[in-house]
Amino acid sequence: MIPSDPSGVLSRSSASVPEEGTDLVRAIEIAGQRVRLVKEELSRLVFGQEAVIEEVLVTLLSGGHALLVGVPGLAKTRLVRALGDVLGLDDKRVQFTPDLMPADILGTEILEEPSPGRRAFRFISGPVFCQLLMADEINRASPRTQSALLQAMEERSVAVGGESRALPSPFHVLATQNPLEQEGTYPLPEAQLDRFLMQIDVRYPDRDAERKMLLTTTGPSDTQPRAVMTADELIAAERLVRRLPVGESVVEAILSLVRSGRPESSTEDLVTRYVAWGPGPRASQALMLAARARALLEGRLAPSVDDVVALAPPILRHRMALGFAARADGVTLDDVIERLIAPLR
Repeated sequence: MIPSDPSGVLSRSSASVPEEGTDLVRAIEIAGQRVRLVKEELSRLVFGQEAVIEEVLVTLLSGGHALLVGVPGLAKTRLVRALGDVLGLDDKRVQFTPDLMPADILGTEILEEPSPGRRAFRFISGPVFCQLLMADEINRASPRTQSALLQAMEERSVAVGGESRALPSPFHVLATQNPLEQEGTYPLPEAQLDRFLMQIDVRYPDRDAERKMLLTTTGPSDTQPRAVMTADELIAAERLVRRLPVGESVVEAILSLVRSGRPESSTEDLVTRYVAWGPGPRASQALMLAARARALLEGRLAPSVDDVVALAPPILRHRMALGFAARADGVTLDDVIERLIAPLR
């Protein structure tokens, strides 16, 4: 079902995202049009973050979760809220603090007395039972609370009171992290960071975008988001992404890139000297799905090596770690990743 469209944003594409069984080429064309409308709508609401919007949409189309890293005031929260409205998702937000407990996210059971002499437990669901969850400043919660959320992200279900409860579909987590204030924080371990499909760095907008933002957001009325897709259409698009064919050159590019980032198998001097540990097979899986999703977003029938090059930084930067020699010599992860993707350009 197509959402109401009083402003005409859907006029260019009136068909829903097709389900499986539809002609693949036609399905890709329709889904690409719908997702590009989502991107346009988000760009109308969040200024100067086109690359971030694209990477977030690629993450959702891949069925994954994203970690947004940036200083305060760069519209990370606004982006997630607008995303929920534009995609028609049930979205919730949790502000992570050191005293936040797992039950505050997952939910808990309470003892009730529905009738005299009869007691029973009733489950009260937590905010994780939604389709789009914003975990604000996830590194401020204790490791126990972080693990509870990350388990839900991986298994798409939670276990409370000995009973497993499935989460809604689709289910995506967009977590934020402030790279500046590190006092009183609990950095996510590397094994938990690997659960995020991408680490998206949110940077300052350019001058023109910031000027437009000033004039638009300080006026008498704020721009409101419009629904462009539905949850069912997003699920159909996620399934369609997995149907896109991948050429052998793209598969080889992904394998070469990921394996060259591992010190034990790399021939790159920058990797063997400075990288403590490299990306695992999950990075290859993430690149394969994300490359397909980016192709769909751009209306192409199959991904290319250029998609692998464009997506390598957000997919690899939280799956690699530098040693002490890199810090001493001023080498950054971005320097290493840029060296790894140079042969693919």
